[in-house]
Amino acid sequence: MTAVAGLVLAAGAGRRMGQPKALLRHASGETFVHAAVRALRDGGCDSVTVVVGAAHVDAADVDATIVTAPGWEAGMGESLRAGLAALDPSDTDAALILLVDLPDVGSAVVHRVLTATPIDGNVLARATFGGEPGHPVLIGRAHWAAVRVAADGDKGARDYLAGNEVTTVECGDLATGRDLDVPR
Repeated sequence: MTAVAGLVLAAGAGRRMGQPKALLRHASGETFVHAAVRALRDGGCDSVTVVVGAAHVDAADVDATIVTAPGWEAGMGESLRAGLAALDPSDTDAALILLVDLPDVGSAVVHRVLTATPIDGNVLARATFGGEPGHPVLIGRAHWAAVRVAADGDKGARDYLAGNEVTTVECGDLATGRDLDVPR
């Protein structure tokens, strides 16, 4: 059986937003972090880990493992490193990385990325929106060590993905894929 771990990167302080984005709420009242966890679970991930830093998220409040990125202030790369380090490669074939600040990326996008290509330890796939690369990003465990080395600042794994063959999965009919950086 193929196991995919969902990984929500939610460690940032949201300086431009004025608060950590993990704690923002949708019109329904659901926090962004809860919505991201639900999207990963409903989309087909076997487990979910949330990487936090600036905001405290109680594991009792979300159906996920909580990991703190000690150097979260340095950017998404630190969060990605902490999240991948927390996963057990002996029982996980791939990680599906989702950023917490993508309010319209839901379970349909997650499901499409997970079903677009065979999942094994070598997979590299990512959602695109109107042809533009976005999230979620599916990274097979064979790439984790190299991604952890390459992850840098707010670029995360961008440079690593640019240097490797990645299956793109168009999802522009399901969502915009735009992140929320400033208050609406």
